[in-house]
Amino acid sequence: MKSILFSTTLIAFLALIPAGEAAAQLIPQPWVSVGSRNDETTFSIGARALNLGVEFGLGTEDSTGVDALAFVNLPLIDQVSPYVGLGLYSEDQGVAVSGGVQINPTDNLILGAGYHSIRGVNGQVGFRF
Repeated sequence: MKSILFSTTLIAFLALIPAGEAAAQLIPQPWVSVGSRNDETTFSIGARALNLGVEFGLGTEDSTGVDALAFVNLPLIDQVSPYVGLGLYSEDQGVAVSGGVQINPTDNLILGAGYHSIRGVNGQVGFRF
């Protein structure tokens, strides 16, 4: 029963996306990020597909972790995508929350800015295939 519900929801979701956009969203959109918190430099790499993303980060005090991200496409502004995330980090850092925005100023460029509770304020740059 759960698999039928999941399949039906997935088909309905994909039906709402125009064909060209669906194919474009299946190709991962990678980025790198550099940030700062408590005078420490932090780094991460991430990728996004179908408005879901994952980010692997190096935080303060040598912590490492992974974040799951959810992006929102704004209806009137295609090039702007706010996101929120939840992650798990080592070195007793625990659960992390994040949020920010990514923009697409050109067809192939991604620029972003965000805040992460462990990695601090960060800037992102990436590309679209």
